[in-house]
Amino acid sequence: MSIFSPRRFQQKFLPVTREDETLTEKTLTAFEALVKGVLFSCRMCGNCILQETAYICPMTCPKGLRNGLCGGASPEQCEVDSTRPCTWYKIYERAEKMDRLDSLLEINAPIDGKRAGKEQWSEVVRVWREEDNSPKFIEFITDKEKFQKDWDHIFYKIRQPDWWQGDAEYHPPKTEEPVSFLEASLQTGEFVTTAEIAPPLGASGNIIRKKGNMLREYVTAANFTDNASASARMNSLASSKISMDTGIEPVMQLQARDRSRVVIESDAMGAVGLGIHNILCLSGDHQFFGPDPMAQPNQFDMDAIQMLWMLRRMRDEQKYLDGRYIKNPPMFFLGAAGSPFGAPPKYEAIRAEKKINAGAQFMQTQPIFDYEGFLEWLEALDKRNLLDKIYLLPGVIPLRSARAAHFMADEVPGVSIPNEIVKRMDNAGDKQGQEEVGVQIALEIIEKLKNTPGINGMHIMAVHWEKIVPRLVEESGIPKPNHELRKQFELQGNLVTEV
Repeated sequence: MSIFSPRRFQQKFLPVTREDETLTEKTLTAFEALVKGVLFSCRMCGNCILQETAYICPMTCPKGLRNGLCGGASPEQCEVDSTRPCTWYKIYERAEKMDRLDSLLEINAPIDGKRAGKEQWSEVVRVWREEDNSPKFIEFITDKEKFQKDWDHIFYKIRQPDWWQGDAEYHPPKTEEPVSFLEASLQTGEFVTTAEIAPPLGASGNIIRKKGNMLREYVTAANFTDNASASARMNSLASSKISMDTGIEPVMQLQARDRSRVVIESDAMGAVGLGIHNILCLSGDHQFFGPDPMAQPNQFDMDAIQMLWMLRRMRDEQKYLDGRYIKNPPMFFLGAAGSPFGAPPKYEAIRAEKKINAGAQFMQTQPIFDYEGFLEWLEALDKRNLLDKIYLLPGVIPLRSARAAHFMADEVPGVSIPNEIVKRMDNAGDKQGQEEVGVQIALEIIEKLKNTPGINGMHIMAVHWEKIVPRLVEESGIPKPNHELRKQFELQGNLVTEV
């Protein structure tokens, strides 16, 4: 355990090569590793952001998240390793004490592999010499405000390299012209419904076609998970293509856990090449939550916020992360996940703002059972003026059994189920009775959501119970998909007209 940070989850980085390393650089690297290791559990990532994270190293997070807590964060412990605290909870708490919460809004860059394992002092000296307005130490006494401004400028240049240029500003999409049926539907102001379809375990796409045909008249788009819980299934790209060929627009989930930045760029570009424009960006569940044998638990190359930033720039600035120009840019409609019950609303609102600033245009949330708690999160977003910058689709899960209610209440991070709902499921009687009570609870929640200002629709997650979705749509009286609008996108070739 270091003095200021939780202990390291993995050992420090080693340089990819020492071929051109001088004796001075080796000495500085060894000294920096020793001192910062004792103080901050430093991994020698080569891009230190301690100043922005309340002097707690974010690289002590098992996922290596550099832009905020995950959906499973809790004040008691890390969701991956219960013997350690959540790094990002510690960062938020200390930043709040220092009155520096807004400093966490800056979108931090992923690690540069060529810098990892090396000292950072030579980079500081290089930038200091090159900049005309480098801070003068005498100004610390004579003009402290100017010194601080110049100091911040220098270290911004260091932590935000030219290939990244992250900031804390909102970046609206370059064009408001809708690129998908989902985006166009949300722009109409109608209450829009999406639903989740679990990709199959096997190679046949027939189950997707069957469920797609069943849901096509009731939902605007269908989500396809991307190896959720670190368990292999048919990938989201193939599932999305099958769905599109069936005539129901897909939302392709794209998680960062199993992908380098190169593969993320490639998969997202390939999706648009196939006519898939809705991309939901996720960090992903840790390898720990997958089946045995567990995949190698390396920290993630990117997080969801970095993915949103990178894909938005590919679309709006027409360039890859490495700077190459994209002649035909990918037209994404970018989404993110929201977690109203993961951390206190004031923390979750910062996390949501970073995603929106990075490029998220729509947000689907964890399931809503605690409506009053959801309103607190919504109010926290409203205080940050976010509701006019994002399409919000709260999640709805129809409970199928009392056992499922207990499991979600006790075992699923980021989900809050009031005791009265669990008791209603317990008292529902047999299997059929429990299903019926679960549907009634879902309908009650939908009734509240559809009358809530700031909400643009809902996202139904009927886990392996997709046949209940038509009933929920019919009995709740929410609008069905706009067929005339859908036809416009069918004519554009994004969707087929017949199956």
